[in-house]
Amino acid sequence: MTRAADEGLLTSPILLVCPPDGTGLETLPGAVLVYHDSQPEHDRFARLTEMRDEIAGPAGCVVVSLPRTRLAARDLVARAAELNVPLLIDGQKTDGIDSMLKAARARGTVGSVISKAHGKLFVVEGGDFADWRAALQENSDGFLTPPGGFSADGIDPGSRLLIDALPPLKGRVADLGAGWGALSVAILGSEAVTACDLVEADRPSLDCARRNVVDSRARFHWADATAWAPEDSVDHVVTNPPFHKGRAGDPGIGRAFLTTAARILAPRGVLWMVANRHLPYESHLETLFGEVAELSGSSAFKLFRAARPRRPR
Repeated sequence: MTRAADEGLLTSPILLVCPPDGTGLETLPGAVLVYHDSQPEHDRFARLTEMRDEIAGPAGCVVVSLPRTRLAARDLVARAAELNVPLLIDGQKTDGIDSMLKAARARGTVGSVISKAHGKLFVVEGGDFADWRAALQENSDGFLTPPGGFSADGIDPGSRLLIDALPPLKGRVADLGAGWGALSVAILGSEAVTACDLVEADRPSLDCARRNVVDSRARFHWADATAWAPEDSVDHVVTNPPFHKGRAGDPGIGRAFLTTAARILAPRGVLWMVANRHLPYESHLETLFGEVAELSGSSAFKLFRAARPRRPR
């Protein structure tokens, strides 16, 4: 992005769409605005500059950083193109920047192309990208899912295994990393549940959950599950924690979910979780809980029930 500024390609105010963590705003000329789908990144950038709740003007130019999936990337580009200001697209080779460049050339006029170590940034002038706008889709299980979202075609096998293993729950329940709401719908199938907190950091997924989970007991939180704190302790935590940061595997994210679970559970509260079988969560669970039991899982996934959360001294 610094080279784009040096070459005079950026016009203030600059609207950055989903910039990666670590983007240096101080090197950019004039006012910088940020829109982000991810809540942790939203909070980090909010400490540095003004945030937007949607991709909207006024803006002198807009810079879209490509997400992981092609469908989501095209949707962001289409929304940004509607501003009718200079559009810059930035991405890594692993994010499909080369195929995006080829597709953009077929739609509009591509100006400057800046190559960098593992990707490119290029300018698009004009062009019609309206048909790239992606509507919410209904998957095979009848849930609405966002463009390019996790397990968009249906309930993922791990979550389905956990759903089948859950007994009827009682009291207040937190669904950490709720996604578009499949686990919460199952949780709320028990009339003894008094409230279900859906905690999800991805804005499009949570927007879908609001439409999928039609129940007055549901409460929706656009929040980082590793830092979220409820008003009162909960009786159960249910989670299928993520274990990737971008494209890289990071089991530390799942361990942070478990730490949150132990922190927010009542003394007699219970954690219910599913994890890919290769992920090493057992020792962390035993550190956090006085009682840990592995339930019957599958060749690909393991299930845990953990109780008696330990309190830090």
